Amino acid sequence: MPASHYTVSDVMTHTAIAIGRDAPYKEIVALLDQWKVSALPVLEGEGRVVGVVSEADLLPKEEFRLDEPRPGEFGEAAKAGALRAGELMSSPAVTVHADATLAEAARIMATRKVKRLPVVNEIGMLEGVVSRSDLLKVFLRTDGEIEEEIRRSVLGESAAPAGLDVSVLEGVATLRGGLAERSLVPLLARAVRAVEGVVDVRMDLGAREDAA
Repeated sequence: MPASHYTVSDVMTHTAIAIGRDAPYKEIVALLDQWKVSALPVLEGEGRVVGVVSEADLLPKEEFRLDEPRPGEFGEAAKAGALRAGELMSSPAVTVHADATLAEAARIMATRKVKRLPVVNEIGMLEGVVSRSDLLKVFLRTDGEIEEEIRRSVLGESAAPAGLDVSVLEGVATLRGGLAERSLVPLLARAVRAVEGVVDVRMDLGAREDAA
């Protein structure tokens, strides 16, 4: 039973705002405000991503304006005197490829604690940017779209048990019907949950109800 086919390329912003190493501090702040983004890729040469400047990289200038850094803050405080993107950026950049799954992109964001990821090709050239809000776009799919995909990609498979149907309400998918082999319940639940836009999965399979 296949997982949903959505990848980063389906939801990313293809036209990304980026800066060069020499971009000055105030210009970076202005671009972040103008485009309502929290970070900007830093490019070199023909468009290779060499770093990212985020709001967190810019804050030390205000944070340490009056206060001296405490032990453990010296690396962060060093950015307080930085004037250009090349000095401010976090490098190497945390990036993702366009063919990565949404789950992979979400995992990178969570583990690396970033809100946006530059999308690069195999040689590191910028192709776009994907943000947390982009990853959530799949939950804008209508119940009808989700229901149709579950019928086609999960229940329509030759290995799927016959006699099952699905309904979707507010993203919650409910499978109904008779199921002789109860060992298939977790497999069905996993396959349905893999469909992009599914918020939760519920089972109503015969004599008893199983929460998946």
